[in-house]
Amino acid sequence: MTPAAFRRIALALDGAVEGEHGGHADFRAGGKVFATLGYPGKEWGMTKLTPEQQQVLVAAEPAIFVPIKGTWGQRGATSVRLAEVDARTLRSALTMAWQNATVPRSKKARGAAA
Repeated sequence: MTPAAFRRIALALDGAVEGEHGGHADFRAGGKVFATLGYPGKEWGMTKLTPEQQQVLVAAEPAIFVPIKGTWGQRGATSVRLAEVDARTLRSALTMAWQNATVPRSKKARGAAA
């Protein structure tokens, strides 16, 4: 997977736009970041998953998905090793992250997450 292919897949999601923060490309939907590219290095991407989604992907594909260290990782931020991921797997992970950013959570779910 190349950074250009990651970008193309991310931007194919409905309403996705590219921005930038911290010197890295990010991808947003509904004003919320759901993925980034180029951190911690050019060979990585990141998806903002739920902790449960992260756990499933890391267990299923440990050569591809790695929790980011620290609090962000505990909250579901997950690194994606571009050299290992195929388009189908990346599309699935980015779609989950996009849904997390665009689908409103119920008040009950927000309270449980706090």
